[in-house]
Amino acid sequence: MALMWASPLAATQEYILPTLFNVTGVADDDVLNIRVRPSAGAEIIGALAPDARGVEVVAHDASGRWAQINTGERSGWVALRYLAYRTDVWEPGAVPAALRCIGTEPFWSLVTADDVAVFSTPDAPDRSMKLEAVLDTGVFRSPHRALLARSDARSLVAVIAPAACSDGMSDMAYGLEATLILQDGEGAGMLTGCCSIAPR
Repeated sequence: MALMWASPLAATQEYILPTLFNVTGVADDDVLNIRVRPSAGAEIIGALAPDARGVEVVAHDASGRWAQINTGERSGWVALRYLAYRTDVWEPGAVPAALRCIGTEPFWSLVTADDVAVFSTPDAPDRSMKLEAVLDTGVFRSPHRALLARSDARSLVAVIAPAACSDGMSDMAYGLEATLILQDGEGAGMLTGCCSIAPR
């Protein structure tokens, strides 16, 4: 009996969510409707322009024909056939430019820009740290990341993984969860939250 092996091309996944898509195939004088449920008959709660770019898809429905996105402070669904995925989102050793992580109880946020990570809370000044490394698993287009950042006064490790996540305050759906370990002169602490890569 001959053994059959999958070629590397056949074994390569197209993408892992969340990732960014561009609207495609919508007429210039039309819009792509965002619906409350993954159904063509469901209530319309928003719309995307025919040339919208950088649409973050966080999940698919069971049929694989609908994509879950966020609009305002809630999530909705668009027909996946009108979205084209982008291949430039999850590059090795990097994070998307619009990555932003947030958490509640206590409130915090983490944003990155170039080689800087900025950690913020409502009751303290922003804490900027040099982003020393962005680690990935080596899996093609996987969103799994670990961020290592440091300043003279503190260090931060952020582990980001694809998972359904809720901020506990809105009806938005997130496709990334984050665990942060922050250490300074007063000790170390761990925080959890959600992340988005949608352009702001």
